[in-house]
Amino acid sequence: MKTRLPAPPGMTWIDGATTAPRGFRAAGVRCGIKTKGPDLALLASMTEAVSCALFTTNAVKAAPVLVSMEHAASRQVRGFVANSGCANCATGERGLQDAYEMARLAAEGLGIPEDQWLVGSTGVIGTFLPMEKVRAGIDEAVESLSPEGGPDAARAIMTTDTRDKQVALEVEIGGRTVRIGGMAKGVGMIQPNVATMFAIMTTDAPLDPEALERCLRAAANRSFNCLTVDGDMSTNDTVALFANGAAGGDPLESHPDHLARFQAALEAVCVDLARQVARDGEGATKLVEVRVSGARTESDARALALAIANSNLVKTAFFGNDPNWGRILMAAGNPGIPLDLNRLRVTLAGHPVFEYGRPAGHDEAAVSRAMETEELLVTFEMQDGDAGVSAYTCDFSYDYVKINAEYRT
Repeated sequence: MKTRLPAPPGMTWIDGATTAPRGFRAAGVRCGIKTKGPDLALLASMTEAVSCALFTTNAVKAAPVLVSMEHAASRQVRGFVANSGCANCATGERGLQDAYEMARLAAEGLGIPEDQWLVGSTGVIGTFLPMEKVRAGIDEAVESLSPEGGPDAARAIMTTDTRDKQVALEVEIGGRTVRIGGMAKGVGMIQPNVATMFAIMTTDAPLDPEALERCLRAAANRSFNCLTVDGDMSTNDTVALFANGAAGGDPLESHPDHLARFQAALEAVCVDLARQVARDGEGATKLVEVRVSGARTESDARALALAIANSNLVKTAFFGNDPNWGRILMAAGNPGIPLDLNRLRVTLAGHPVFEYGRPAGHDEAAVSRAMETEELLVTFEMQDGDAGVSAYTCDFSYDYVKINAEYRT
């Protein structure tokens, strides 16, 4: 399997996930919600922080999302408490009170106000949380918090994930070292629209809440909102960024070039997490990047990239290493964006398959062999403008059906 993309110039990938930035502590413990593995995560800034969070736009929202939306409005959140194994969704008033209690228990354990906690739950919809286990798990997680706990927290939020998803980056900004860390979970029920899973980021950079939100929204639009596994939007999606300013110095927004450098670093972190989610899609055998270029607008480019990335016919062809470029053209036509086939070029795994109104005259067997890879690049090259976007997805295998057919049985 390929390693992550190279860090942008002047930046370095480091270890530590969400606790790589100064002042953050985390823990991941097992409390018995799932049949095996850790299932309760805690993350907190040990000093005051500012925050921004994005949530699912699905009309069906889980209880923890409703509580988190309420708390996030202050932009002063500094902690995240989450369980896996139960989504606490469609659970009525009891579920809502359980979500509030998770925040209250974390608050009592660490002396951080209850309304400064985001709550997350992931797993099966329509079941109640076993709160006796959750209470014990939060107590244990409070005692286990450490600067090395980021990887443990990343493992504790996994559901059908086959691997944890974590990243950390270090960058020099204005003579100081700034770090950004992140963790994510999600392999199914992944559809781009504001937030697409759990993706929790931390930074020790000094920013005000407005600048932080602008940075997160911009980074999400180039990463999580360009991510899809199966086209189904979750009821529990949460993307959040906490900044505690522990790196010191003036707020980054007071120097536009400093803020731009942070923006580039944050986008690199978010893209890396999005790629990790796509690579681990349920039943996936390959990570697929659909790169659209030469579009009139970024919104057109995103719509085209996602139309291709979301097509089950395209994704099954990728699984079978079938260079069926006709399916790609079909999918690109679905959004209704005008396409001039005579000004269009499509490549698969580096091989042109369609060029300017006609087949490219390629060797199908050679292209098929080139598609036998763990990371597949598809390019859709237009000549209508300067806008471009990459969408991240995976192939659609037999195992996706098996995993989801047997999810509860």
